[in-house]
Amino acid sequence: MHRADIIAALRKSGWSLRKLSKHHDYSDPTTLKTALDRPWPKGERLIADAIGVPPSDIWPTRYPQNTTVSGAVDRGV
Repeated sequence: MHRADIIAALRKSGWSLRKLSKHHDYSDPTTLKTALDRPWPKGERLIADAIGVPPSDIWPTRYPQNTTVSGAVDRGV
């Protein structure tokens, strides 16, 4: 998802990055902005939960799709 789409989805769900950061007791209200700029699994999960979708739907390049339970990449062989 594009950064603006993530922010819009948060707003549609009644959240802002600042409000969500405060809700999760971060002392800096801009903390969750980090997840928009670089991989941060905990922040990504908090944002995704607020929107109601899995983090992999928001950041597909950060979450490889074809993995097995062991974590190895499934090459389809």
